[in-house]
Amino acid sequence: MDERSAAFRAAVAAAPSLDVRVPTCPEWTVFDLVRHLGEGRRRWAAIVAAGPADAPPDIAAPAPPRVREALLAWFAASTAQLLSALREAGPDRGCGTWWGDSQSPQTAGAVARHQLQQVAVHTYDAQVAVGAPEPLPDEVALDGVDDFLTTCVATTIAWPHEPAVIDYHAAEGRSWRLWFSADGARTARLSAPLAAEDPGVAYVSARGTANELVMFFYGRIQMDLLQLEGDRRVLDQLIAWEPQE
Repeated sequence: MDERSAAFRAAVAAAPSLDVRVPTCPEWTVFDLVRHLGEGRRRWAAIVAAGPADAPPDIAAPAPPRVREALLAWFAASTAQLLSALREAGPDRGCGTWWGDSQSPQTAGAVARHQLQQVAVHTYDAQVAVGAPEPLPDEVALDGVDDFLTTCVATTIAWPHEPAVIDYHAAEGRSWRLWFSADGARTARLSAPLAAEDPGVAYVSARGTANELVMFFYGRIQMDLLQLEGDRRVLDQLIAWEPQE
């Protein structure tokens, strides 16, 4: 997280102006991107420090300055607050989260894992804004696939369509499977790519680099940039799915 935060600050420092638009976040300028990410670091620092709680703590964070040097210092302090809270808590301490009954635990370690992905993807956004996008580091991207599937997709809320299976294959040699049914969605790593298990189940596979898979998950690239096989309608259904408790 510290390394990706440094890369984020470098991209912001390279921007001609804080008012430059961010193409991958069309409503935002570079300043908006820094504010969003910095405020998020401070909010999650407070949540981690509070431990298990029924409601998030009240947070009174100072407004981000609009002078670039001061803004970068404010963001660095925001990152330091989160890292300090995570290190003090340790990975196994309980923590309030938004993901509820997924396959990710409600712990400070799971927060650290997901917040790394937040800063990694927004670092890419900042790099796009200055015309110098770089793929995520391989280790970050591979873990980003696993984190997204276990944290953001896995759920016990019923899948509203016919049962389905989606396989994701990273060019780096890892594969994952998602099962969708009336019991919800669950995911697991595959030791080797597999064919569809049941001809009566809608099936699709998507293949790309781990970076491409993460960028697809977060809406930074379109599915047509992946290699697709099978019933792509399932991916359309997944993208449109907004499960409600």
